[in-house]
Amino acid sequence: MQLEVLQRKENPLLKRVEVTFKATHKAEPTPTRDALRAFLAKELKATKDIVVIDYQASTFGRYETVGEAKVYKSKEEALAVERKHILVRNKLIEPEVKKEAAPKPEKPTPTPRAEKAEKPAAPAPKAEAPKAEAKPEAKPEKAAPREEKRPGAKEEKKPAEKKEEKKDEKKADKKPESKKKEAK
Repeated sequence: MQLEVLQRKENPLLKRVEVTFKATHKAEPTPTRDALRAFLAKELKATKDIVVIDYQASTFGRYETVGEAKVYKSKEEALAVERKHILVRNKLIEPEVKKEAAPKPEKPTPTPRAEKAEKPAAPAPKAEAPKAEAKPEAKPEKAAPREEKRPGAKEEKKPAEKKEEKKDEKKADKKPESKKKEAK
């Protein structure tokens, strides 16, 4: 892997050097953030723990990775200035793990039904007079389906009627057009 520093800028207020870089990595996968930090530290004559890579991006189909990095005077300066998620990405601090809330008290388990039956029951209800059972009414047998004319329903014609209609239509078609108009 070859590393080339494209731009270098001193920032005395934040006590850091801001760098834009391009890494060429032929026949190798995209370098990790740690590998880039190590190469940048060697190139800029610094230690790995004070180099913070802000971002890195590879282009599809090319063996190049471009990005920006910052080299601080000390690790304390980096921890004071940089955002937490960037420090976590560069493994300068450990990610904060959210602690689970105090466990909720468990609900008492419901008692089995057998135990409920053993408990003394409420006073017995007064005896009720037996109810007369209603006999189911006899259903009339189904009659043959009725043919009812419904409004809007098409009437079904018997086969004999259909044949007669077709004959009438054929006769009407054979008449010359002048007679057809008169018939209408």
